[in-house]
Amino acid sequence: MIKLEIIFEDDYFIAINKPAGVLVHKTHLADEEEDLIAVKILQAQTGIKVFPIHRIDRPTTGVLLFAKSSEAASRMQPILRSSEVEKNYLCIVRGHLKEKSGLIDQPLKKKIYGELQEAQTSYWVLDETSIPYNTTGRYPSSRYSLLRCHPHTGRMHQIRRHMAHIRHYILGDTTHGDNTQNNFFRKEWGLNNLLLHAWQLSCVHPFTQEPITIQAVVSPIFQKYLKRLEFTWDPSDPSGF
Repeated sequence: MIKLEIIFEDDYFIAINKPAGVLVHKTHLADEEEDLIAVKILQAQTGIKVFPIHRIDRPTTGVLLFAKSSEAASRMQPILRSSEVEKNYLCIVRGHLKEKSGLIDQPLKKKIYGELQEAQTSYWVLDETSIPYNTTGRYPSSRYSLLRCHPHTGRMHQIRRHMAHIRHYILGDTTHGDNTQNNFFRKEWGLNNLLLHAWQLSCVHPFTQEPITIQAVVSPIFQKYLKRLEFTWDPSDPSGF
């Protein structure tokens, strides 16, 4: 069983930097993967019964928050579903965006199918790069951008689907991404991961009423492709925030 990186803990809550491939909790699709269930791993690692408060996709890395009691969970869950929380994600996408910041206001179907639900995602371009490779079969070079994204709503695969909607697909997204890009990076550069990271979570603590910010360092794989694509953005630089 893997060991999870704990990045925040107090009397009420505990947060981890979730690795790619780890599920938040058990599902009918993962009955035989007890060693890849975050709830099970964290309880075994700490000896504390924990309650998941929110979810991030299995291939997504980063901040994942748990409560240490059902009361703490019930106090925090409404906050995480409201405008009182700010969630910042990092992702690497295909192309250079025309606007260096903006709001994607595009309704999304519930669970990919069914009724449309309101969905908004703000984004900021943190850095841009280009590489002398023909990754699409159309141009002699290829452009990429590093974005900070803030989902105002919590729809399934929201950032991934919104990036696909504006045709700036997240690298490594095999569900909503660009297969030509993904095939190039898999075959030529060995990329088998989604380059989407839950970087920061900020809110007011429901018990202490103090503001808290939980930040997760990007994974070694994400760091590898930041360097490989020659992005120069420094995460300690507050510009763009």
